[in-house]
Amino acid sequence: MKILFRLLLCSLVAISAGCATQHTPPTAAATSQATKAKPAPLPLLLISIDGYRADYIERGLSPTLSELAKTGVHAASMQPSFPSLTFPNHYTIVTGLRPDHHGIVNNTMFDPALGRFSLGNRNAVGDGRWWNEGTPLWETAGQHGLKSATMFWPGSEADIHGRHPDYWKTYDGNVSPDQRVDQVLAWLDMPAGERPTFLTLYFDEVDHAGHTFGPDTPQVDDALRSTDAAMARLVQGLKQRKLLDRINLIVLADHGMATVPAKNSVMLDKVIPLTRVDVVSLGVLVGLNPTPGHDFSKIEAQLEKPQRHMTCWDKSRVPARLAYGSNPRVPQMLCLADVGWRITTSDIAKKRKNTFSLGEHGYDNEAPQMQALFVAHGPAFREGASVPSFPNVDVYPLMTHLLGLPPVANDGDYNAVKDMLKPEAQ
Repeated sequence: MKILFRLLLCSLVAISAGCATQHTPPTAAATSQATKAKPAPLPLLLISIDGYRADYIERGLSPTLSELAKTGVHAASMQPSFPSLTFPNHYTIVTGLRPDHHGIVNNTMFDPALGRFSLGNRNAVGDGRWWNEGTPLWETAGQHGLKSATMFWPGSEADIHGRHPDYWKTYDGNVSPDQRVDQVLAWLDMPAGERPTFLTLYFDEVDHAGHTFGPDTPQVDDALRSTDAAMARLVQGLKQRKLLDRINLIVLADHGMATVPAKNSVMLDKVIPLTRVDVVSLGVLVGLNPTPGHDFSKIEAQLEKPQRHMTCWDKSRVPARLAYGSNPRVPQMLCLADVGWRITTSDIAKKRKNTFSLGEHGYDNEAPQMQALFVAHGPAFREGASVPSFPNVDVYPLMTHLLGLPPVANDGDYNAVKDMLKPEAQ
């Protein structure tokens, strides 16, 4: 009788701890949906401090950055891709491709179908045809339902494969570091359905000061302080929004900077007659193409002889370790200045009255002066971890992993950087 009463009670209330309840199995559709469901990725903010050499952090002028490094991951350095120039390396970071493979082979280029490209040519910079040999991360994010926002990232102004980031800004050097930070925070304040998951932020004061005055100067120190103050504003803004522990940050540089004394100029016109070549680029990395009616083989033979303060190759003979020379946009003849030197012409020197940039990059990407900053911080990253140097192509597969996105074909290696992550994030 007691047993019968208990069974009747269970059937009536169905909540007694003593009841042996039977659960209805989920439908096949519900099981499939649960299996496929993935948690939404945490936001990822990629920050570039242009020209922040790896050893700058040791000057003690970047306390905010140092704290992120201390409580996150800090690499001994990050090796840029060759050539160690701004546009090629920024595009490498978001595509995982070396410049020879993504087509932005220099800051100054020539393409027979597109004409000439330079940083100041706004039409070229915004023309997606220059950029479409690579697939930037914001494009892949959009294809998989994630919104993106870029605060001045090379390539983001162009319509690449028919797509821009969801939110982007045309580069304007007059926008202050604080204003750039505030824009990123404003994007993070957007409603859930509109808020970007992948964001970029770009600072350029350190690079400008390094070029104008040289890397080992008070002006660069001032730029380090100013940029770190903007980083402090960002960190404080994230804390106020209770986001600092819910966002992954990657802070890096595209390249370092080397001192180039004003007198250290190779005059190219003293080596070859410039009327017989098409000069595509000058500076640290010179590019020369043939012109009709002239024997380019004689020019090459002359340049490939041992030269003072520069080394020259036909593009087919560039050292393999530089991974450069196969792209059609790479000029036929290349001359690379020794670290601490520039390559120019007598006419240019006269016009500038020998006033040149006292800091340069674009050199051999193995040069110590070219090594770049890398710091990462956030819930996915280990705390207080120091990692060895690695090539910047590896940043791309790291980011696709963090965002749960399938990487497109790239030159990076996720396995080389996965130990930056906590085991549960790998």
